[in-house]
Amino acid sequence: MSRSTIVFFPEGAFGPTNNCVGIGDVLRQRGHRVVFVVEDSFAGTLEQKGFEERLMRLAPTPEREEEPGQLWKDFIRDTAPVFRKTTFEQLGEFIAPTWQALLDGARYVDDRLVEIFDELRPDAIVEDNVCAFPAIQASGRPWVRILSCNPLELKDPELPPPFSGLPLDDRADWDDFRAEYRRAIGPMHAEFSDFCVARGAPPLPEGEMIHESPWLNLYLYPRELDYPRSRSLAQTWHNLESSVRTSDPPWSPPAKLADGAGALIYVSLGSLGSGDVPLMRRLVAALSQTPHRYIVSKGPQHDHYELADNMAGAEFLPQASLLTQVDAVITHGGNNTTTECIHHGKPMVALPIFWDQHDNAQRVQETGVGVRLPTYSFADHDLAAAIDALLGDRGLGQRLRGISQRLHEKPGNVRAADLIEQLAATAQP
Repeated sequence: MSRSTIVFFPEGAFGPTNNCVGIGDVLRQRGHRVVFVVEDSFAGTLEQKGFEERLMRLAPTPEREEEPGQLWKDFIRDTAPVFRKTTFEQLGEFIAPTWQALLDGARYVDDRLVEIFDELRPDAIVEDNVCAFPAIQASGRPWVRILSCNPLELKDPELPPPFSGLPLDDRADWDDFRAEYRRAIGPMHAEFSDFCVARGAPPLPEGEMIHESPWLNLYLYPRELDYPRSRSLAQTWHNLESSVRTSDPPWSPPAKLADGAGALIYVSLGSLGSGDVPLMRRLVAALSQTPHRYIVSKGPQHDHYELADNMAGAEFLPQASLLTQVDAVITHGGNNTTTECIHHGKPMVALPIFWDQHDNAQRVQETGVGVRLPTYSFADHDLAAAIDALLGDRGLGQRLRGISQRLHEKPGNVRAADLIEQLAATAQP
């Protein structure tokens, strides 16, 4: 195909950004011009990977220099006490304020996005966000929506409501949760829908903060974990199942852990969850009493706590490379980490904190590929028992290896690149 200009606009967090990097890298290798629209705090990080950048802000410039994704790191730090509450309580105290912050950012950045799209004149715009950005639709250019969150966000009356962490086989609390969610977001939804229309985009669908693309929509969830829908998605929706970047540098275990006893286990609560220092200290203390070895993604507060003797880690780790060499994963249940673990055939202990992590953790438990534990009230012996049970389950290991082999045969990032490349060339759904 002829050379196209493709713009990626991921949410300002490492999960969506890394997902887009994996797809963009395939397109760049095929000769297309790939440009990332990123927050100022990410400046240079995508250029180091060989992409063009265009910078924007979702809020006024702060007085001090920011780290990548600092806006959301600060937000999560300030709201961390809410994570110890139920998902019902989180609706009003975390979900609603998070939506408000997201929508405020979309309003703030819209003029800048118009400038960027007018300058680049892209053949396709690819966004991985949870709320609408009217400049994308008002541009009149073909655009792609990537949903790199739990697919419950594609709502279905026969499935649990998103953000609830409620089980599939018990509907008792579904309606109450949905009603509370509508109450929490109703006024801001109406106001933001009006903003979308004023900026040249369609009104928002009822109860949604983002539109479906009329051209192409992508989500990623291995079919072994995906949900049984009562309503078919539109034909523009494609499930990538997993989408794992190949651009991470090689990784090998540090010498102190390479030949030790016990299993080698990766611990990652995500770039935001790992900022909860008391939680990380509790987790380190509990795992230090087990016979296994741990590689810990320490996150933005890495210098505020110490690791135990059976551990090594760093602020950032090349997760896509690292996962191939560990035996199991302790995770917050972020969508990218969850799907990457399945892609590489690794069982999980899920400790969800916020947003769709509760849904992923519940689905991991329901489908038998891992264990969900209460993040802030787990007992040390329950955590140790969960790890040992997963490591000792030979049937699970065999099942996960089979899923992994299937996913490796049809890489989601390549399939996504194929679809985006076709859209950019034809401008047809």
